[in-house]
Amino acid sequence: MTRRRTAGWAARATGACSGDLLLGALAACAQITCQMVAAAMQIPAESIDVTVEGDLDLQGTLGLSKEVPVGFEDIRVKFDVRAPSATEVQLSALRAKTEQYCVVMRTLMKPPKIESTWR
Repeated sequence: MTRRRTAGWAARATGACSGDLLLGALAACAQITCQMVAAAMQIPAESIDVTVEGDLDLQGTLGLSKEVPVGFEDIRVKFDVRAPSATEVQLSALRAKTEQYCVVMRTLMKPPKIESTWR
């Protein structure tokens, strides 16, 4: 999981923030979903690794620039599936089904309505 940030802030960051957790949730969900779909499709996989990267400019989040949006501008999910005996057709179906059933990925691709209540 990688978070690209503005240079001035990166030197002071000391731990995972909510953005890191979001990327981590996506990576975990994508990996376990792909693993479960591969098993259901009887595709023997030696390994399934998922890396998630996101582009985030903290100038927006920190209110340093009104021109910079708050939140991730781009998120990339990279799958490394080692399944030597799988055909291209099987791998294509694995990709489609993984992207269809990954809850976190689907939620980010089609965000739900969020209701905020304050007391």
